[in-house]
Amino acid sequence: MKKFLIVIGVLFALGVVGIFAITKLDFNRMNADNYYLQITEDGVPHEDKLDDGSVMTTYSYQLDATNADGKTIPLEFTAQKNLRKGAYLKMYVKKDDQVSSYDEVKLEDIPQKAQEQLK
Repeated sequence: MKKFLIVIGVLFALGVVGIFAITKLDFNRMNADNYYLQITEDGVPHEDKLDDGSVMTTYSYQLDATNADGKTIPLEFTAQKNLRKGAYLKMYVKKDDQVSSYDEVKLEDIPQKAQEQLK
């Protein structure tokens, strides 16, 4: 009986940790390289008709991004809205050029070598 309760307790603890990991961790940003860019142009709008008849608009961008070492690569990504011109973005990139997520950042939060490339 004692072993049974221990097993149940361990399984419960693992379940709690698993639920926490699923709800709090952003797996799109884990093990991703960070690149930085500035939005310099409007995105190209793409309209997709959904099954219910509504239309969803996404915006695609093709811009050069720079990492903390000053290496620049071209990136292609989409956004759910037209991003603000002049905004600086921190891009989370996996497999060399696949953008998995992004955040808006301030210029002073960007590493110095990347700032020099963006100016």
